[in-house]
Formats: sequence, structure tokens, C-alpha cells
Amino acid sequence: MNAKAIRRNLYKVLRKTGVPKSRISEEASFRDELFVDDLDMNCFLFYLETKFDLDIKNDEVVQLTSVKSTIDYLQRHCA
Repeated sequence: MNAKAIRRNLYKVLRKTGVPKSRISEEASFRDELFVDDLDMNCFLFYLETKFDLDIKNDEVVQLTSVKSTIDYLQRHCA
């Protein structure tokens, strides 16, 4: 999957999780800029795993702190 498709699908997952389109940017932190709490993060991870056909392990979840870190993760695992 190319970088553009990854970004587009990630943004769709964020919108489905309830993040307003105007807040989504590559530099946005989930906690600080997007106000994602623990429940939102669980929903986000479910949609992310479903959309990208992944199984994200618990020790990898802590790496996903921002839109950019998630894009980087997806590029490594969806190649």
C-alpha cells in the first residue's frame, strides 16, 4: 500500500472514530490535539486493525502517539 493510500485510509479511520476533519494533520498528537481518550483509542485501534487488516500487539500500541507515528507504523507493516 502506498503512502497516499495509507494516509487517506488512516484519516477515514480517524473520522469514523469521531475526530473532526479540521483537527486532523500529520503533526497532530492523539492526546493533546485530537483529544483521544482511552475509550476513543480502543475504538480507533479496532477500526485501524479492521481497515488495514492488522493485528497490533499491546506493546506496539504505545508507539502510536500521533498521526505521523501511526503513518510510520502502517508504512512498516502494510508494505
